Amino acid sequence: MNPPVQSISSRDNELVQRLRRLLAKPGAYKAEGLVWLEGDHLCRAWLDSGRQATQAVITQEAWEGRADLRALALNAQKVALVPAALMKSLTALESPSPLGMLVALPAAADLVVQPGVATVVLDRLQDPGNVGSILRSAAAMGIAQVLALQGTVALWSPKVLRAGMGAHAALSLHEGLGIDGLQALKGQLVVTGSHEAQDLPDAELPVPCAWVLGHEGQGVDPNLAALATCRVRIPQPSGQESLNVAAAAAICLYESVRRRAQ
Repeated sequence: MNPPVQSISSRDNELVQRLRRLLAKPGAYKAEGLVWLEGDHLCRAWLDSGRQATQAVITQEAWEGRADLRALALNAQKVALVPAALMKSLTALESPSPLGMLVALPAAADLVVQPGVATVVLDRLQDPGNVGSILRSAAAMGIAQVLALQGTVALWSPKVLRAGMGAHAALSLHEGLGIDGLQALKGQLVVTGSHEAQDLPDAELPVPCAWVLGHEGQGVDPNLAALATCRVRIPQPSGQESLNVAAAAAICLYESVRRRAQ
């Protein structure tokens, strides 16, 4: 059975106002309990992961002229048709997508830190592009969960979602944790940094790892570093001071995969 379809043209409509609130502040989804996914790529990745969409919003033109987008929209519990001009006010993209979906934010009560699984810990990372790229690498390398400590950029913000390219649908994401929330990972924590003791290729890594990636400028909190099983650095023969944290994450995560394959 197809979902109900509603035409909306007013900027004062309740749904339109909710979407604007979600776009206005990076962390607005926490209060709303909903996340706005823009574009068919993010929407399709979400649905392909077996998750549901609460609401699809699609332009009238796409509904009538794009059978592929219409079919995608019909997977949501409800569908709203809007004029293209109104859709332009509901986007953070330079080129607005004709389709978006509202999805339910995973309930905090359902999120439990799982020991004994491949993990990434984000310690106060500030750049949405870095965080989204790390999530993308984590999903590609089979990471089960990503734990964001207090002070890390909002994981479900529009910029992180765009940089993640659908990775959110493949990961269990936890936000707002304190260092004490990592006790379940004792024995798994591996701290990365440019001035740490062991070169990555020579380090004896726990299996599975919980990779700790620190603030772009300040690195990993010393109190968190003290809990680590080992500390590693990525060799840089050219003598550069450090790597971008997203690039470093991709290298470290691949090293874990490489070793498991041996």
